[in-house]
Amino acid sequence: MGNFKTADLCDDFPSLIQIATPLLQDYGGLTSFCGKIVTVQAFGDNTLVKEELGKIGKGQVLVVDGSASTRCALVGDQLAQMGYDNSWSGIVVNGCIRDSKDISKIAIGLKAINTVPNKSSRKGMKDINIPVSFAGITFYPQHYLYADEDGIVLADRNLLHPK
Repeated sequence: MGNFKTADLCDDFPSLIQIATPLLQDYGGLTSFCGKIVTVQAFGDNTLVKEELGKIGKGQVLVVDGSASTRCALVGDQLAQMGYDNSWSGIVVNGCIRDSKDISKIAIGLKAINTVPNKSSRKGMKDINIPVSFAGITFYPQHYLYADEDGIVLADRNLLHPK
């Protein structure tokens, strides 16, 4: 979608953006990524995460609300690679990931709370494309997420290519 800095977006569009509380760390091979939001609720179950990352991402960002659980990882190296292979711009996880060393070599953006080696279950519990809230903001499907080393900002429109 183009080059950007979240700090510049904050300066240029102060009334159009929401700024996430800085709770998430960078784990992916890219620290700067952006795109339209697709949301998944996945507490302890990454079934839908795998399903979504298995689809063509078209530069979108998958936002996974794992309710800030640190009991298990919702994304590992195989899912991160699948996301990259299917043209997802990035993944934001309100929870944990695993295989962080391998994920750091994959050219996809990935932010999460922390790492944990335990895998998630596959019970089929899921919800997709509903508003999810964490880090002090609400992530709406089809809105835009911009992330870099300085943080995450959201807007209800494309700030890089306004229509």
